[in-house]
Amino acid sequence: MRERTGERCVVIGAGPAGLTAAYELLLRGGNPIVLERDNVVGGLARTVKYRDYRFDIGGHRFFSKVGLINTWWQEILGDDFLLRSRLSRIHYNGAFFDYPLRPINAFRGLGPAETLRVVMSYVRARIFPTSQETSFEQWVCNRFGRRLFEIFFKAYTEKVWGMKCSDIGADWASQRLRNLDLWAALKDMVVNRNNEITTLIRQFRYPRLGPGMMWERVTEKMEQRGVPIFLGQKVTKVHVVGGRVTAVTTTNAEGSQTDVVGENFISSMPIRDLIAAIDPTPPQSVLEASQRLHYRDFLTVGLIVGKQDVFSDNWVYIHSPDVKVGRIQNFKNWSADMVPDPSKTSLGLEYFVQQGDDLWNADDRSLIEFATRECVELGFIHKGDVLDAIVIRMPKAYPVYDSEFKQNLGHIRDYLRDIANLQLVGRNGQHRYNNQDHSMMTGMYAAANVFGSNLDVWNVNVEGDYHEEVTESGQRMVEQLAPARITP
Repeated sequence: MRERTGERCVVIGAGPAGLTAAYELLLRGGNPIVLERDNVVGGLARTVKYRDYRFDIGGHRFFSKVGLINTWWQEILGDDFLLRSRLSRIHYNGAFFDYPLRPINAFRGLGPAETLRVVMSYVRARIFPTSQETSFEQWVCNRFGRRLFEIFFKAYTEKVWGMKCSDIGADWASQRLRNLDLWAALKDMVVNRNNEITTLIRQFRYPRLGPGMMWERVTEKMEQRGVPIFLGQKVTKVHVVGGRVTAVTTTNAEGSQTDVVGENFISSMPIRDLIAAIDPTPPQSVLEASQRLHYRDFLTVGLIVGKQDVFSDNWVYIHSPDVKVGRIQNFKNWSADMVPDPSKTSLGLEYFVQQGDDLWNADDRSLIEFATRECVELGFIHKGDVLDAIVIRMPKAYPVYDSEFKQNLGHIRDYLRDIANLQLVGRNGQHRYNNQDHSMMTGMYAAANVFGSNLDVWNVNVEGDYHEEVTESGQRMVEQLAPARITP
């Protein structure tokens, strides 16, 4: 390995973006240090272990159109990196529908009368589309028609974001569903060219013991090479002098503070918290813009069920407005090793919440009883099937794309451009609904920039599709990353 440089790079956050940046710095001969406020690594991609059962914070498919990312993952996990078939469906009105939507399956489940309404609505949308697509509702209606939007998008999306679809920016839809429309789905069904529609992938990779296994293994590799990774250290001050960050102050659970000095800084902490921590205090307009950035929080009720099989899907989207659960993971169908007893099943009932609301504040026992009732109501289990359970809360899981977020984020970015040695990466670091591979790419870009490249970390997940479709210019940027890396 190349001898490390003396310049220390401080990486804030040990999620996919932060750990990727630190690992890339290490491979290039850099001198990283990682600070993480939680007591575990992985961020949203962690895996929680409870009585030998493993629960993810949501589902995490490992799929990317960037070859470097796929190679990176494989290098880290080797034989523990499994190839899995995808099955995810929508549960609506007591029936299952394929997701991504397949017209014949959807129409069969809806029946002839409803199907006619859907078709007429779709035709109308194609002939008379909304000229301006400023909201999620307008974006989806233009591509699917209003009736299909009302059936398969409205209730679920409003569960996720806690706001009306008309108040959600079209940016979120264009980023997450760019190539998925009814005509594309029909073509995919007929000619079976699903590799061209990124939302329709049929297989993905997955760590044998959950996504946290990837980031625990990365942490082990770095610690073996002497990279310090400090857990339980919340960054509470970011000291800026002369247009450069000189140090950060961390605070642990006991209130003890430590100053960490560095030459370069890479941050994946929530951008709202970053702005609040900067010393001297940023201009009032920047502070106000950061406070107008909003997040959606997340909790999972993990149920250990005394049944060998519950449903065949990796996960199921729950579109019924009669229950609050938004999605149910079946972790055994991601990897059999997530469940220690093959005669049992572990389910993750996912609720999209806000800190301070009734669900977030409810005690664990009440949440477990509530989730069990909803799972029984949906017909997946009987009440007596639940043997044990755990509640997992995750704040700031999703950056919200409301109608003002672009303007507010732009104002913050204008201010941050004057801080020369600070780069922002990852989902919360950039307030962008990145996939895991997108977050990793921002970390790779940032690490390359420390060594003299001039890559735009904000350009990841802008040109590309749902899983970073690599355009010619995007591929050139990726190619800049590989030559300087040192193979471990």
